[in-house]
Amino acid sequence: MKTITIIGAGMMGSALAFPARENGNRVRLVGTPLDREIIDAIRRTNRHPKFDRDFPDGVVCYQVEEIQTALEGADFVIGGVSSFGVEWFGQEVLPLLPPGVPVLSVTKGLQNLPDGTLLCYPQLWQQRLDELGKDNLLNAIGGPCTSYELVAHDHSLVAFCGTSPQTLAMLRDAMATDYYHIMTTCDVIGIESAVALKNGYALGIALTIGENIRKSGNPDEIHYNSQAGVFLQATREMDALVRMQGGSRNSFYTGIGDLYVTVYGGRTRKVGILLGEGYDIDDALRQLQGITLESLVVAHRVAEALRIKAARGLVRLEEFPLLMHVDDIISRHQTVNLPWSAFAAAGSCDAPEMRNAK
Repeated sequence: MKTITIIGAGMMGSALAFPARENGNRVRLVGTPLDREIIDAIRRTNRHPKFDRDFPDGVVCYQVEEIQTALEGADFVIGGVSSFGVEWFGQEVLPLLPPGVPVLSVTKGLQNLPDGTLLCYPQLWQQRLDELGKDNLLNAIGGPCTSYELVAHDHSLVAFCGTSPQTLAMLRDAMATDYYHIMTTCDVIGIESAVALKNGYALGIALTIGENIRKSGNPDEIHYNSQAGVFLQATREMDALVRMQGGSRNSFYTGIGDLYVTVYGGRTRKVGILLGEGYDIDDALRQLQGITLESLVVAHRVAEALRIKAARGLVRLEEFPLLMHVDDIISRHQTVNLPWSAFAAAGSCDAPEMRNAK
């Protein structure tokens, strides 16, 4: 039995309390400054406001000012903040970690640097730990898993990544259940890059759904050819980007699984459909008021990094037509006009990678 402290009572942080507690661990769920009403609701009802199932008996809730109490005796900490809480977690939580206590993060995203380098959040937090002189090991979760389906005990296959195989084995043994299945890998940058990239590419695929609704006038008329075509291009570009980051092929596959589940549900799908229907980004965001969209942030950051790398002669923007079009839509208010001819050219026998394969 382990003592697990989850910091962040959003949907994924709260969902992870289910396998953690059902595997026999002591589980403490701590809210961020934005989660006060959620923690109050859980204390009243034993249920997250957005879930339709009670927490397992024994999950104990804490408000943010009680965080030090919740950290006492913890065997590891799960970081359950969204990408918009990265700075808060680094500034407010990392300094409080007891010595040697590992962190397992669910936060997805990439930060671009002025030279075009893309850092995943464990890399950013490692810099903070180094400043503090702390020895806590940073680990992360990637792979296809939505919070509400995890709560429903739908079978999920994810990857835990980190630098220590022994720590990963401990985390896996503490969290794995008969429905929550865990792979382990030391390819942190590959996993974190792949599962961050899928957000921007899932938005690109969802554009086709909105386009077909606009053309047919029928939201129930589903077309799959266009979705599959853009999915194909998304996999090409994600593969190139994961390799650019130094990630492994298995990490790329994990990202593809995550891409699949993101296309078929959630906030990214909603905004992509609205954009495909003809709304510009400002109108789409107004319709989704109150919803945070990490997909917009990661798509823009990666596109900006690629522009810098292209100016330095390190990449060719022509190899990433889908991502660059997504960024043009969300950052430059362009209308949706998917570059199908560029997708076709990318898979033709005279494309650079095809020539190199001969």
